[in-house]
Amino acid sequence: MREEHVYSVYILASGPYGTLYVGVTNDLYRRLIEHRDGKGGGFTKKYGVTKLVWFQHFAYVEDAIQREKSLMRWLRDWKIDLIEQSHPDWHDLFPAMQKYEPNGPLFGIGISMGPRVGAAGRSPDGLPEDDR
Repeated sequence: MREEHVYSVYILASGPYGTLYVGVTNDLYRRLIEHRDGKGGGFTKKYGVTKLVWFQHFAYVEDAIQREKSLMRWLRDWKIDLIEQSHPDWHDLFPAMQKYEPNGPLFGIGISMGPRVGAAGRSPDGLPEDDR
């Protein structure tokens, strides 16, 4: 039997319309702390990319990895549109997460916890894979 986890794909920014970083993790709260403390990858530390501006939860790691890879292939303008659909002011979502984490309920903009995403040749956002 498979152990239940929540996997998160996230986008960090240095500021509104600034440098963007796409990542995936099985513990979003912990990973954000690492980014803010300059631990882990050097990209976010080098470019000051620490503001959480978008994330999505998944029940299956394969779906989360697929979504991350898809987002990494997206044009910058598409990522900006995705962020602005959720919250156009680009405020940092991390302070609000601190009210719920690390042991609180799920907190997120988009949660894909149901059937496997990406079925029928569509990306998790519902667009045909060929369109992104």
